[in-house]
Amino acid sequence: MSKNLLEQLRAMTVVVADTGDIQAIEKFKPQDATTNPSLITAAAKMPEYQDIVDQTLLQAKKDAGAGASQSQIVTLAFDRLAVSFGLKILQIIPGRVSTEVDARLSYDTEATVTKARELIAQYKAAGISPERVLIKIASTWEGIKAAEILEKEGIHCNLTLLFGLHQAIACAEAGVTLISPFVGRILDWYKKETGRDSYPSAEDPGVLSVTTIYNYYKKFGYKTEVMGASFRNIGEITELAGCDLLTISPALLGELQATIGDLPRKLDPAKAATSDIQKISIDKATFDKMHVADRMAYDKLDEGIKGFTAALEDLEKLLAQRLSHLEDTVASR
Repeated sequence: MSKNLLEQLRAMTVVVADTGDIQAIEKFKPQDATTNPSLITAAAKMPEYQDIVDQTLLQAKKDAGAGASQSQIVTLAFDRLAVSFGLKILQIIPGRVSTEVDARLSYDTEATVTKARELIAQYKAAGISPERVLIKIASTWEGIKAAEILEKEGIHCNLTLLFGLHQAIACAEAGVTLISPFVGRILDWYKKETGRDSYPSAEDPGVLSVTTIYNYYKKFGYKTEVMGASFRNIGEITELAGCDLLTISPALLGELQATIGDLPRKLDPAKAATSDIQKISIDKATFDKMHVADRMAYDKLDEGIKGFTAALEDLEKLLAQRLSHLEDTVASR
């Protein structure tokens, strides 16, 4: 009898859960887990995780000290909440959790480095080794340069919002641990641009992009891992079977688990090694030129940073409201 697609995928690819929902992580038991501002904000709104939010706020209020303003407390709690979720997730998974730097710092190398060090310090204070944490940074030139600094310090990075080969090559040359090319968001752009409703999975522009990046890395022996992300359907996932890692939403993990059939390997390092690919050297001028020329990558990187920024602002409002509720509850006792 054939196995389900999820079982077969796990035999050739590290399966990662793309969620902040701890119950979903417990259900699917992935090797690693990734979060982002949108996922953390969504999880923070769920009643079952209110205790994590409340504990983080109360500890921040205590640490901020007497006389601290609500804004100061919220800022402190905001910085800690992603780590709070990360710590809960690490109690379940055997591997690594990805925790994202504030998207508003995406074009500031120094500020990104500082924030990443702060996040790692929080994990260390909770007894977690840096080996179990990936710091997520947007794949701007400034973000990639920040990751290059951090990797030399032993802080491992996951470069996200990655849409173009130029971003991927720059990440590999910077010695980044892992990249997250966004399959579904690439498909979204092409559907809007062309007016097409759909693409066959083998012709999906996001699938083709990740395949190109994977083959480039394996051809030239880069150690940076490729983790396909942002999937819209299981066809995109099955076309990337064999990729180093794939980070998948709980809904699509469930669909893979419920589907019986054969899953052939599509990405293979041995095949990539024999492919005819030209090597490209990336400096800032080349990066900028290629980025402007790639309208999809240019548009989606900008849109992604703005989207994560909006989610962060939403989370700050949520924390302020929850803190007011907690303070009112204490005052009424």
